[in-house]
Amino acid sequence: QSQFVESGGGLVQPGGSLRLSCTASGFTLDRYAVGWFRQGPGWRPGAERQGVACINGGGDYISYADPVKGRFTIVRDNAKNTVYLQMDSLLTDDTAIYYCASSLSCALSQSRFGSWGPGTQVIVSS
Repeated sequence: QSQFVESGGGLVQPGGSLRLSCTASGFTLDRYAVGWFRQGPGWRPGAERQGVACINGGGDYISYADPVKGRFTIVRDNAKNTVYLQMDSLLTDDTAIYYCASSLSCALSQSRFGSWGPGTQVIVSS
């Protein structure tokens, strides 16, 4: 069964950092783009999750959503079948459940991704 498992979430103060991990099992990750998405407190069923960052299979194409540019960094380690999201200078608006998923190409659109993990909670609060 192909699936992802996210980890690394937690409670952090504004301005702090976290590193999220997304590890794939049941398939080889290096053929796929991987995206990070988030679902904030205001999310309602049926609404799109917000795309955060995406990296292609080779790691040579990366895309970030405007709200996280300059603060978040996505990297992948295909040898470990894992993609990381380094989050720095965190804001309260970054509070969300963070998910990863795979796609054949990189685009910050939820509908193009599959094999979603269960998510990891990030809370940014003082």
